[in-house]
Amino acid sequence: MYGDQANKLILEARRSNNLSELPLHQHTLVKDIVEEIGVLNKDVEYLNEQQSVEEIPASEARVHQCQLFVTHLCLRRNKRCLLAYQKMRADKIAEFLWLNIDPVAGTETTVSHLKEDSDSPLNNTLMSKLVLLNLSHSEQEYYKQYQDLVLEFKSGFADIDLSGDLEPPTDIFIDVRVLKNGGEVQTEYGVFNLIKDSQFYVRKLDVDRLIQQGYLEEI
Repeated sequence: MYGDQANKLILEARRSNNLSELPLHQHTLVKDIVEEIGVLNKDVEYLNEQQSVEEIPASEARVHQCQLFVTHLCLRRNKRCLLAYQKMRADKIAEFLWLNIDPVAGTETTVSHLKEDSDSPLNNTLMSKLVLLNLSHSEQEYYKQYQDLVLEFKSGFADIDLSGDLEPPTDIFIDVRVLKNGGEVQTEYGVFNLIKDSQFYVRKLDVDRLIQQGYLEEI
């Protein structure tokens, strides 16, 4: 039935919007919807042509107009669902960029290695980078071009961290708890090791990135 595929895509977009990573692009589903739009467009052209060529009895005119109207609605709804899905993914890609998460292509060997060493200090970073494998080709191009624009924009404000938290800090120093093991962290005020469940009193500016990556939580 017309619209079923678009409904599936919207449900996928709603699910993806609540995830911390961007799932695999639904290429097959998108392709099916685009093909359905093509079929609906041909139906619209046929109905318009039929209306202009043939003399439609007044008794059938309303039925014909209703059929044309519903076909138009199905076509436009499919288009809106596609645009909503792509906008959601584009917003997620922009969010990754501004959080300084840099997706890159990975390999099956890398993924296998990460599964074996789930506590590796690089695990969270690499798994975030692997999200690029879930992007379509056009999304990868969008990411690269958007990244260039962001870097160019940031270069004009070298002394300002434009990707930092928009909320002003209430305290310069904060208490944090380590959520998972990691390596040694060097800061202006000293060195500390990321050992799970340990706690530290550190400058917020020094650990903002680690909080974003899920290594630390503020307590």
